[in-house]
Amino acid sequence: MFKFLSKNTEENMKKAGLDNTIDSGAILNGEEKEVQNSNRDVHTKIFYHPSWNISSEQRYVLNFLNNDLPPLKPYQLSLSGIELTKIPNAIIVSAFIRNSLPKAIKLQELPLSLLDENQEIIAQHVFDGNQLGEIPAESSMPWNFTFPKETIKKDAFSTENWTLAFNLAYTKHYLDLDESWEKALPQEEIERLQKIVEQLPKLKENELNLTGLQANIADNGDLHITVLIRNGSDKNMNLEKIPLRVVDATGDVIAEGGFSLNNFTVKANTTKPWTFIFPDSLIKKENIDLSRWSVSVIQ
Repeated sequence: MFKFLSKNTEENMKKAGLDNTIDSGAILNGEEKEVQNSNRDVHTKIFYHPSWNISSEQRYVLNFLNNDLPPLKPYQLSLSGIELTKIPNAIIVSAFIRNSLPKAIKLQELPLSLLDENQEIIAQHVFDGNQLGEIPAESSMPWNFTFPKETIKKDAFSTENWTLAFNLAYTKHYLDLDESWEKALPQEEIERLQKIVEQLPKLKENELNLTGLQANIADNGDLHITVLIRNGSDKNMNLEKIPLRVVDATGDVIAEGGFSLNNFTVKANTTKPWTFIFPDSLIKKENIDLSRWSVSVIQ
């Protein structure tokens, strides 16, 4: 990173990226605007994350670039692009993340878009804001954001005049119930499912994941499994057929079968629960141990 360090004059030390500034309330819930002096300028002081071990030359350049940044107004967050580097299977973007609030902040989910000079999307990714730690009041922290290959939507673009921007269109992953489920389930059960969805590990971008929720053998010998179908894409997914395999606690395959679905859509960034029934004729084992089980799509 920081190829411009080879440019040994201050005149040549310039950022390659543009700035993106938003009101803090757009991504920080419950923030109140400053009542007095709301029009004052905030000059953010540079702050280095404790994990950053950089040379004095790098510090000099970053300090110089930070001092040249335009002031912010109170209660704003800003991303100021420094440099973009293409590497195999990823794009690394260095930028100042700036906080003009009068207090330190912590970010959790940080959805970002990388835009080209025409404001078209190069890449989109949701970063783990916890890795940034606490960003002090009225500070500017340099950071490297890595967009992995699966998040990159455009291969050819200029490395000048790009923008690293907060993706305000990003919607948090949520539970989406089929109408029949919504009518049948009591509110307490819906709330329980919502909590389960919130506690599941984050999906990778564009990942479609099946998570087992409940399994039991009915009185007639059929196997009923309820799964959470999770869509990590920003697009709706229409499923027509899905071949499934179920494995019990001993690691044995206990059932396999294909299911046809009618007008079945898993919306973007949602989890949809669904129950699949394997008839007794598809059960491959007599003494099934459902104390632990898993389901997967047959490839």
